[in-house]
Amino acid sequence: MITSLSIENFALIEKLSVKFTDGFSVITGETGAGKSILLGALGLVLGKRADLTSLKNKEEKCIIEAHFQIKNYNLKSFFVSNDLDYEDETIIRREILPSGKSRAFINDTPVNLNELQELSNYLIDIHSQHQTQELSDDAVQFQIIDSVASNFDFISQYSIQLKEYKRLKSDLKSKKELLTSVLKEQDYNTFLLEELLSAQLKSGELEELESNFEKLNNVEFIKETLVKSLALANDEQFGVLQNLKEVKATLQKIAGLSTEYNLLFERLNSTLIEFDDIEKELNQLSETIFSDPEALDLTNQKLQLIYTLFKKHQVNTVDELLIIQNELDNKVVSVTTLESEIVEIENQIIQFENQLNILANQVHDNRKKAIPVLTDKLASFLSNLGMPSARFNIQLDLKEEFYNNGKDEIIFLFSANKGSDFGLLKKVASGGEMSRIMLAVKAILSQFSNLPTIIFDEIDTGVSGEIAHKMAEIMKNMSSNMQVFAITHLPQIASKGKDHFKVFKVIKDNQTHSELKLLSDDERIIEIAQMLSGSVISDSALIHAKELLN
Repeated sequence: MITSLSIENFALIEKLSVKFTDGFSVITGETGAGKSILLGALGLVLGKRADLTSLKNKEEKCIIEAHFQIKNYNLKSFFVSNDLDYEDETIIRREILPSGKSRAFINDTPVNLNELQELSNYLIDIHSQHQTQELSDDAVQFQIIDSVASNFDFISQYSIQLKEYKRLKSDLKSKKELLTSVLKEQDYNTFLLEELLSAQLKSGELEELESNFEKLNNVEFIKETLVKSLALANDEQFGVLQNLKEVKATLQKIAGLSTEYNLLFERLNSTLIEFDDIEKELNQLSETIFSDPEALDLTNQKLQLIYTLFKKHQVNTVDELLIIQNELDNKVVSVTTLESEIVEIENQIIQFENQLNILANQVHDNRKKAIPVLTDKLASFLSNLGMPSARFNIQLDLKEEFYNNGKDEIIFLFSANKGSDFGLLKKVASGGEMSRIMLAVKAILSQFSNLPTIIFDEIDTGVSGEIAHKMAEIMKNMSSNMQVFAITHLPQIASKGKDHFKVFKVIKDNQTHSELKLLSDDERIIEIAQMLSGSVISDSALIHAKELLN
């Protein structure tokens, strides 16, 4: 329930602060006194969008703050999921800055309007004549029946299953589209893969092939060079090896005379050993190298194949070709994998369809049982509200399609008068009848679910005094287990309130202001008398006002 409301710099309100209690409260005031302003300020707290026209003084910010007692609303999960501090007495504040920007806070934590609107759905339900048309909406009609049918747990389970079912259906569609695409490319991908596989590519192979090709292609020149090198090394008179041996023998004579000479001797000896090893390797290579036209041709063929693949796939390395080969392999294999995945998803979809059908049928059965209970209660309430012949015919049609709240389609038929045919509620019910039906619906729902604070905004417009009295009794009875407000012009309803607030205008410093005050017992008598007789209060009006209050 809302426990207090403070408003600063909003429309005609300069500064206002009011406290509320539980039970049934009424708000009265002349047309244009500011009742709509009050609702507008409350709407901002509940997450409606704002603009600079809301500011009374365009130089200062507007602040609207409401305190709510939410201990019995089971809202801790909402606060946890939105990372907010939970308090039994939760404070919502809305600020509109002169720049036009708006800020919202829940327990001093900044929030966006979506979060604020979501929370407000659990806090206050505002109903005006215009909103009675919502009764014609299928979603509202289902909500009414499901409250009576205690269906919300089943629908919650159904919604969870339906979300996963839709995800699987979407996944199945994507997989099938991918399979179609892959199948179109399958033959070409298979050809490309087989071409790469037949090439038997290996990482680093290109450098080795190019090196072998150079050796095989220049075998005569290499052989000639090796032979010449061996000749220069081994010539008996001028060969490098012979000359190194002579230098070694010469240096050996003085190596023992100093460390410096000995080091030179050792270095030359090492050089001789290394050169001797080079000579042996030159000799070995010279003996093993020979012309092999067949090997040269095979090497050239492999190189040309790799170069062709480079050009075809627009790459520069064998490693890149191997990556493409792996990708093609995955694409070719993915057909079988995709087909297997599609079968698996189809099986899961069947399982979810079975579960959804079980839940939807349970919801349907509960609704069927609830319909006579709801129609009887509606008829009873409406009879007390001056519609003794009102009848409802609520039809449910179980379909094959999975909707958001089950598989039912609903038709709300209504007949206001005895002997008249049933017709669609939105077509045959008048505005006054819709107002009374809405009140009856809310009264019934208050018996089956924990409704938030409800505000009836002139829902009694166009009804007679006797019917207004019955409507007031219904709202008063509703207030035994919830907080109820009624904005009214009728004294019969105003007199039933536990608390009576009056909205009125005053002029200060040539400025018009709207104010709200809680009336005392004597002030209530005067207010109701004025509602009965106008600005000139008669003695009979005072007596009548006291009778209504008593």
